[in-house]
Amino acid sequence: MTQKDAKVFSMTGFGKFQLERENLQVTVEIKSVNHRFKDVRFKMSSHLSPLEIEMRNAINANFKRGSFDIFINYKRVDTSARFEEFDEEKIKAFLRKIKSMADAEGVGVSVKPTEFLRAEFQKDQDDTFSETLLEMTREAFPRALEELKHSRNVEGEKLVTVLREHRNHFEENYLEIKKLSSTFEDTVKERLNKRFEEFQKSMPVDEPRFMQEVIYYLEKMDIQEELNRIQIHLEKFDSIFKTGGEVGRQLDFLLQELNRETNTTGSKSSVEEISSRVVQMKVHMEKIREQALNLE
Repeated sequence: MTQKDAKVFSMTGFGKFQLERENLQVTVEIKSVNHRFKDVRFKMSSHLSPLEIEMRNAINANFKRGSFDIFINYKRVDTSARFEEFDEEKIKAFLRKIKSMADAEGVGVSVKPTEFLRAEFQKDQDDTFSETLLEMTREAFPRALEELKHSRNVEGEKLVTVLREHRNHFEENYLEIKKLSSTFEDTVKERLNKRFEEFQKSMPVDEPRFMQEVIYYLEKMDIQEELNRIQIHLEKFDSIFKTGGEVGRQLDFLLQELNRETNTTGSKSSVEEISSRVVQMKVHMEKIREQALNLE
């Protein structure tokens, strides 16, 4: 029975939750994108400032990396009550002052009703409103957070599918190189022996010394050690998705090691077909690297 994969999360996601109560509507939206570390930004009313540390701690507890934008808006849903928010005394005082100044200067002044939609002409919110707003936000925020987590998990699973496709294409080329490497030594020996016979016709060649050079040459071009390490890295690649955690960081480190062994394989080999396969392996590695940047 194969071990199931752990949950893998993308750093890209969106969560939203809306709550209505007592003629008040609170909407929490959280958007996240990839980031090397963790960055959290709030865009909300100052009425909600007492909750900022609490919400920031919730982000830290649920996510390891990403850039987060949190938007929290509220409005009254009972339209008949909106006009009750205007502070008549503030508006009257404003009009009296403007009229007094205009009369003194002998100029006319017109005031648009929309001018009084500004916050300074509305009644100060009482403690009951503030408590209700805080209570509703405290309830809505975790629900939006769960939506974000689910969204990031769905995106993460999609990325894993893409990563595995490129990993399998990488392995296909790797296995072809492995097959070629099994006949590589014999091919090189045969080629060098032919050269030895050609040299013998024109000049005497010390055969033991020549064979020593052949052995040295073959050892220098031997890629078995690199191929064995690549196999180990591919097995590690698969195990990362089973253990979970900070998958993106783990893949980043693993790809550095895999890239090193792949480059060495290419530089050691003088066989065109092997070199061609190495190029394809590097193409798929780069694709993996691009997608892994979005993983938490």
